[in-house]
Amino acid sequence: MSLSSYRKHRIYIAANMNYGLGSDDPDELAYYNKIRNAMDDMKKEQVKNGVPFN
Repeated sequence: MSLSSYRKHRIYIAANMNYGLGSDDPDELAYYNKIRNAMDDMKKEQVKNGVPFN
């Protein structure tokens, strides 16, 4: 079952604010982990290029 745009937005906000998801749904967990990994990669890339993250 695919996620609704509303649910995707709620998961994105939770991932962006470093909140826990609070759900055991595998689709939601996969989407949450995908966003968290992408955000972690962006943080590493900025530091590597010499741009301070702060």
